[in-house]
Amino acid sequence: MSTPVVIDSHGFQISKDQLTVLVPVAVAATLGGFLVSRYFTGRKKSQVNTCVCKDSAKVVHSFDIEDIGSKAVYCRCWRSKKFPYCDGSHTKHNEITGDNVGPLIIKKKDA
Repeated sequence: MSTPVVIDSHGFQISKDQLTVLVPVAVAATLGGFLVSRYFTGRKKSQVNTCVCKDSAKVVHSFDIEDIGSKAVYCRCWRSKKFPYCDGSHTKHNEITGDNVGPLIIKKKDA
């Protein structure tokens, strides 16, 4: 029979054999809980804009509807070399990331 180890702070007894089983189980449960919480909440946030006007505090473009012509195609993936206009870079971005982003298309209604 194992000699009990007394835990003074709570006043209960636990044997060395029980302790050798309890500690690894508690460590595994704690580690598992930590990894699951990291998976759901600890993902590193990444920037959407990786290269456009990085020296500006905020990237803003404004266009007059009269200047657009009959149709304008604007980038929403931030990968276009012709930003703010779309050059089709979202296709490669979507293939790599599994994303489904596409351009913003603005057309004038036919009169």
